[in-house]
Amino acid sequence: MATFDEYAALAARLSGQLRSGERAAVEETRRLRGLEAAAGQLDQRLAAQGHRLDQLGRAIGVPMSDAPSGTVPAAPGPPVQTGAGLPAPSGPGQAGAAPAGLSGPGQAGATPAGLSGSGSPVPVRPGAGAGTGAGETGGVAAAPGRSGVGAYPMGTAGGGGPAGPVAPATTGAVVPAQRPAPVDPAAELAAVRQLADEVDRHVQATEAIGHQAVLLPAWSPPARALGVYAACALAGATLMLVMMVASGVGLVGGVTLGAFVCAGLPVLSFLAGYLVLARFGRPPLATTPPPRYVPMGFVICVLLVPMLYCAYLLLVRFLR
Repeated sequence: MATFDEYAALAARLSGQLRSGERAAVEETRRLRGLEAAAGQLDQRLAAQGHRLDQLGRAIGVPMSDAPSGTVPAAPGPPVQTGAGLPAPSGPGQAGAAPAGLSGPGQAGATPAGLSGSGSPVPVRPGAGAGTGAGETGGVAAAPGRSGVGAYPMGTAGGGGPAGPVAPATTGAVVPAQRPAPVDPAAELAAVRQLADEVDRHVQATEAIGHQAVLLPAWSPPARALGVYAACALAGATLMLVMMVASGVGLVGGVTLGAFVCAGLPVLSFLAGYLVLARFGRPPLATTPPPRYVPMGFVICVLLVPMLYCAYLLLVRFLR
């Protein structure tokens, strides 16, 4: 009979286990709440990333709603194997391997004595199942037309006496499929957080590229405008040289050449530079029109084309 001290010790042990269980439950609840809060923050972050990616897609003309979505094929389940390593029979009449002790050609999958293909007993004629003593096996299905051979093997290899029916081979129990390992929510959230950080880095790089102009992205806006207007002025000066050659052969009159050199070609060069900056000088993600530096471009084009004309005349005079 238990004493009071043993009862008190057991009660104290039970109380300690209860307190340990309560502390474990409190810790698990706190951990689950922390995981839920982290999952909520990640959900909000991923929603913001999706909205930003949608804006970037619309800026380049490919919204996220129109992006093709791929389908992942379902993985096939694990094959079910039997204990003997053989496929389980799927219906009546499909027996397993041949019983032990039977060998010879044509004996794979032979039906045991006393059973038919559907599993029902078959009557055996008296004396028809005696073996020859030489280990001959087989039956009507294995060796049709052979005389002295019964429907099923009844003899043994050592003697010629009849043997009883052999029990059919049975397969082992079906091995259940292995269950997947439990997933750690904290590890999954950490992996998702790393992927979100990588997406943020790619988005920042994409935005940095999107805020650059299509034409000469590494140049500053004033340098880009200066280069564009100077290139257009050089193109106008090239056209002026063509007109001067045409004027020398009588295809263009002197008044027409003077008008183009003094007003026509400078204005056309300025308009060409203005349109190029308006079309290719605007970043894809910019919401305001790019600066075109109209005064600088007008001065460059109006001064550079006549100056090149004068330089061409001086060069012709010195060469003569």
